[in-house]
Amino acid sequence: MAPHPDRGTFRFDKYYLVMEELRAQASNGGTPITEHAPDPMPRQWLEAVHCPDYVEQVFTASVPREKERRIGFPVTPHIASRVRHTNGGTWLAAQLAMQHGYAANSAAGSHHALHHTGAGYCVFNDLAVAAHRLLAEGDAARVLIVDLDVHQGDGTASLTALRDDIFTLSIHAEKNFPARKARSNRDVGLPDGTDDDGYMEVVERELPPLLDGFAPDLVLYQAGVDPHGQDKLGRLALTDEGLERRDRYVIAQARRRGLPVASALGGGYGEDQRAVARRHAASMLAMADENRLYPLAMLKN
Repeated sequence: MAPHPDRGTFRFDKYYLVMEELRAQASNGGTPITEHAPDPMPRQWLEAVHCPDYVEQVFTASVPREKERRIGFPVTPHIASRVRHTNGGTWLAAQLAMQHGYAANSAAGSHHALHHTGAGYCVFNDLAVAAHRLLAEGDAARVLIVDLDVHQGDGTASLTALRDDIFTLSIHAEKNFPARKARSNRDVGLPDGTDDDGYMEVVERELPPLLDGFAPDLVLYQAGVDPHGQDKLGRLALTDEGLERRDRYVIAQARRRGLPVASALGGGYGEDQRAVARRHAASMLAMADENRLYPLAMLKN
C-alpha cells in the first residue's frame, strides 16, 4: 500500500480499513475470505489502453501538475507502484472469478481514467485494461462492464467505445460528476434522492435483458458504495440494505447464467472512513455469500 500523499484531497486510508473490516468480519464467523496478492500490471498491457507517454509519466512519477490536478492527488513513486498493483488486482480477480464464480479486488474501480490522463482520483483504468486483456488472451469473447458507482464511468466508456466485444452499462446520479458525460453503450441517469426501491427498479429492468442479449462470458462489476444516502459525494439515497440488495442481485443474475463476476471497489466517501470501509466490506462479503448459492459446475467453459 502507498503512504498518504502530501498533496490532494483523496483519502487513501480507507483501503487499509477495508481490509481490517473484511478480516474482522470473517474472523467473527462471517463469510470466509481468501486473500491474494496481485502482481503489478505489465507495462505493455497498460500501454495497450493508455497513451504510452502518459504511462511513462506515471512510471517515472513525472506526471505534469495539470494532470495531477485532474487526478486529485500527486503521482509519487509509491502511488505509481500502487496503481500498477491495483490494476493487477482487477486482472487477478477476473482470473479467480473464472475459477470460483466470484472474486473481488479490494481496491481499484478507477473508471474515470482516460487514454492520456487520469481524472477523478483514478490513474489507470483497471476495468478497461482488464477487459481488453481478457479478450486479447482469449479468456473471453465478450465482456460486460456493469458500473453501479454513483458517478458515470466516463473513462471506461471512452476507452472501450470502439469495441463491439465490450459492453458498458452505467447507472449513476445524472447530476453528479463528471459534468460532461461520455457515452456508454447504455447509460441510465438517476434523479437526486433515488431510494432503494427506485434504484432496484432500474437495475432489475436493465440488467437481465442485457445479460441475455449481449451474452457476455464474464462480468466486471464496479461496485461503488457511493450511492449510499450518507456518502459525502453521492446524490442518491440508498441504505445499507439497499446496497446489499443491489450487490446480491447482480451476483445472482450473473451466476444463474453461469457467468463469473469480478468486482472492483469503486467509490465511497465520507469523513468517517471506518463507516465507509464497513460499507465496502459488507458489499464484498454479501457478494461472496450470494455466490456460494451457485455451484461451480454452472460456470461457462
